[in-house]
Amino acid sequence: MATGILDTGAETAFDDVVRLAALVCKAPIAVVSFVDAERQWFKARIGLEVSETPVEMAICRHVLVCDDLEVFPDLTADPRTADNPLVTGTPFLRFYAGARVDSPDGVPIGSVAVIDTVARPQGLSADESETLLALARQVMAQLAMRAQTVRLKDGEDRFRAIADSMPQMVWSTLPDGYHDYYNARWYEFTGTPAGSTDGEAWNNMFHPDDQEQARALWSHSLATGDPYEIEYRLRHHSGAYRWTLGRALPIRDEAGQITRWFGTCTDIDDAKRLAEERELVSQELSHRIKNIFAVISGLISLSARTHPESKAYAMALRDRVMALGRAHDFVRPHSKVSQPNARAATAFALLTELFAPYDGAGGLRISLAGDDISIDDRAATPLALIFHELATNAAKYGALSAPEGRVAITAERVGDDYRLSWRESGGPAVAGPPASDGFGSTLSKVSVEGQLGGTLTREWLPEGLVVTMTAPARSFTRPSRVN
Repeated sequence: MATGILDTGAETAFDDVVRLAALVCKAPIAVVSFVDAERQWFKARIGLEVSETPVEMAICRHVLVCDDLEVFPDLTADPRTADNPLVTGTPFLRFYAGARVDSPDGVPIGSVAVIDTVARPQGLSADESETLLALARQVMAQLAMRAQTVRLKDGEDRFRAIADSMPQMVWSTLPDGYHDYYNARWYEFTGTPAGSTDGEAWNNMFHPDDQEQARALWSHSLATGDPYEIEYRLRHHSGAYRWTLGRALPIRDEAGQITRWFGTCTDIDDAKRLAEERELVSQELSHRIKNIFAVISGLISLSARTHPESKAYAMALRDRVMALGRAHDFVRPHSKVSQPNARAATAFALLTELFAPYDGAGGLRISLAGDDISIDDRAATPLALIFHELATNAAKYGALSAPEGRVAITAERVGDDYRLSWRESGGPAVAGPPASDGFGSTLSKVSVEGQLGGTLTREWLPEGLVVTMTAPARSFTRPSRVN
């Protein structure tokens, strides 16, 4: 049967039920019986020698179809039981009263009964009837607890089977953080004996330099309920320390109270070392590209000296190459040696660096205001080309060619777009647009449209040039890759 009660051993809780039933009802026989398709089995009994009977002889089966309590004052006088072998022969039963017992899912499966060899025309008193019903409820409560225990055991077995099949190390703690479970993978990885890292001993498995941080973060999570996440070096069974990603989340009850923490440890040592190697390669390649910019700039300068008639063009080209070099150096991967001072990779930070030769944002001639935005190499090149051209032309012909001239750059988020505006003032009066676009203007427009997917507009106002660049905000940085 679903309760798993049949053929189980004696249990005090059930034995106490029959003792109390016999005592209160002053009956020589009391039983807790369960019925299946073929037999009646007594889980607990007093005053009766046999442990089971064929189902045909079970008076209990008549109780299963009653509402709650069935009483037979004289078994010989009831047609349902008059010819029962237990009535017509040994032990010559005459009185029976049984309270129905249901399974946890509500199916009638047995009874708590008192039996006598003497008929009782008066049946049971009100107190005796209520006691028998109460004892039946106690038996049902025991069955419910047994079923819950079975479910929990089955759930725990399934959890352990799933956890042991996972490639990650899995662990669990009590609400106070006491570690009481690790899966097989933990013991395989660490080589520690089962149970040796319970409680607080887990922290000793970490590299000494990581223990304080791990304990502090774990204590914070326990105090706040915040998710736990940390990278640390975990001692491998080989004796080496391997980088590991530790994560944990709390499990809460309906009231929001934490009932348990479940966590995992993932070996990320190989991935971390590969990422470090890639970073070194990336830094080396970027350093070589920087050197290439310097070599190209040097070749252009040398060519200008060799061919004086091309000097103006060569110097303009060199300046553009140097601007690209500064943009590349700004966003390229740096080591601690190549970039001792950390800086944010943003549009304003790049422009500030580009405008430094013109007494830029840190001075008074070019100002930056509005919304900044993060950038990477995808946006750095077109930004460098565009604003280098604008600053160079402003210094030659526009606002920056006059002592009182100023340039105001404003930036703003407009929906999904990012807009940068360049506005000159205080310079020579602007007569109107040029007859044709120069190489620099064409290059700037191509950079915005081709690399950023945006637009570039110019307004030749009498008080100064206004240039507006608009591009999708997503074009300024690549989406982060999720490992």
